[in-house]
Amino acid sequence: LFAHWVADEAELRALVPSNLELDLHQGQAWVGVVPFKMHDLGVRSLPGVPTATNFLELNVRTYVRCNGKPGVYFFTLEASSQIAVAAARTTFFLPYHHATMTMARLDTWIVYASERDGSNAAFRGRYRPTGPVFEPATGTLDHFLTERYALYTNAPGGVLSHAEIHHPPWQLQPAEAEIDTCTIAAACSITLPDTAPLLHYVKQQDMVNWALMPGCP
Repeated sequence: LFAHWVADEAELRALVPSNLELDLHQGQAWVGVVPFKMHDLGVRSLPGVPTATNFLELNVRTYVRCNGKPGVYFFTLEASSQIAVAAARTTFFLPYHHATMTMARLDTWIVYASERDGSNAAFRGRYRPTGPVFEPATGTLDHFLTERYALYTNAPGGVLSHAEIHHPPWQLQPAEAEIDTCTIAAACSITLPDTAPLLHYVKQQDMVNWALMPGCP
């Protein structure tokens, strides 16, 4: 699920490294809460580790640019695999946290829950697609929020770094959701507005990312 809200630009600006430009769509900043399941994660030419190959993950993100290259900046990434959390923290210097997470199908719904260890950072709700698959057109908000081919983070010492990402164009569907709890954004010092989010559902996406490199692409 992609759940997106218009965000307070000044609030996000205070949380995003100063060497990244906030990427706005028609003058508005956006924040996303994205729960999903990771399948068949692995390093090329190496065997997968069972508890770090298939696991649940949820991220809170916004959208940035560096030297004009659009990308994603993550405020947190929650994962149900301790090994995946440790590996991502040491390899990509991303703010991963271990959480107790569940996902189940109930009729046409996907029921999803996440609660970070030792914290009230949580997400609980259910969601499902409501319409046909479409590929977002260039220039649309749907495209802006999903078609991102880089992630940015700060390596030790505050060194801005990036990782290139490749995937086919997103195959989105309109969605509906019933979100019972969403304290995960507040745990990142982000205030979600009291409005319904823009929702998209994705059945599956294949992706590849490369090693972290210093600077902008």
